[in-house]
Formats: sequence, C-alpha cells, structure tokens
Amino acid sequence: MDVITLLLTYFTAVNLAGLFLMGLDKYRAKKHLWRIPESTLFIVAVIGGSIGSIIGMYAFRHKTRHWYFVYGLPAILILQIVIFFAILHSPVQIQIM
Repeated sequence: MDVITLLLTYFTAVNLAGLFLMGLDKYRAKKHLWRIPESTLFIVAVIGGSIGSIIGMYAFRHKTRHWYFVYGLPAILILQIVIFFAILHSPVQIQIM
C-alpha cells in the first residue's frame, strides 16, 4: 500500500468517525443518556476529522450553540490546511523509502 492510499484511508476513517460521533452524541443528548465528552469531539477534529465533525455538527444541528465549536472546529480545519500547504511547499525534501 502506498503512502497516498494510506493517508486517504486514514483521513476518510477519522472524518467518518467525527461525523458518527456528532450524530451519536446528539442521539444520546435527546435520550438523556451518557454523553461523549466535548474533549473527545475536539480530539477527533484535531487528529484530522475536522471536516467530518463540522459536517456532523450542522447535519445533526449539534453543538451549534456553543461558540467554541462554531468557531473552534473551522479554526482547526484552517490550521490543518495551512500546515498541509506549508509541508507541501517546504524546501525540505522528505524521502519515504
């Protein structure tokens, strides 16, 4: 398996996890069950699931009243995009076997 396929698989999985966790937490909130900690939702976004988390936030209308989610998740995504392009245009050459 090449690096690109591995990275695409990882980011697909973590974004689906972010989407799923937002939906699950919304379901649990409606049923008054044990909730997923907000720190867990943010960790999933930070490790690459920010797009899925943002989509889940608005698709399930969950955490949209919390300013730290409304502004925090897009800020994480912007930071990830900036880091991606900084690495992409870095003068340092990275060789993978």
